[in-house]
Amino acid sequence: QVEVVESGGGLVQPGGSLRLSCAASGTRVRIQNMGWYRQAPGKQRDLVAFIAPAGGTNVAESLRTRFFITRDNAKNTVYLQMNNLKPEDTAVYFCVVYAGTSRSGFSEYWGQGTQVTVSS
Repeated sequence: QVEVVESGGGLVQPGGSLRLSCAASGTRVRIQNMGWYRQAPGKQRDLVAFIAPAGGTNVAESLRTRFFITRDNAKNTVYLQMNNLKPEDTAVYFCVVYAGTSRSGFSEYWGQGTQVTVSS
């Protein structure tokens, strides 16, 4: 079992920045890709960004100039730096971690979500 805990959400004014963190913990598992999705009210959950263990990233094209994903493998933690935030970035942000073992296989583990509200 893998526990995924997000932090760093909150209320920010348009043009401001936030950094989300997501820490994964588990016994005898290997953490593979880590990433973020977001879901605005009444909308589907959309991909924000992913990062592989070696650091390769995939960020949604519309967000690449403002959102940056990094990770600290020693801490099994992924970060999402969000700059120049806009009201349309308001959503619940979910962290997802792919983890497991070669024997048991790999699964997705989701956090509970953290609310980001961009408003003046």
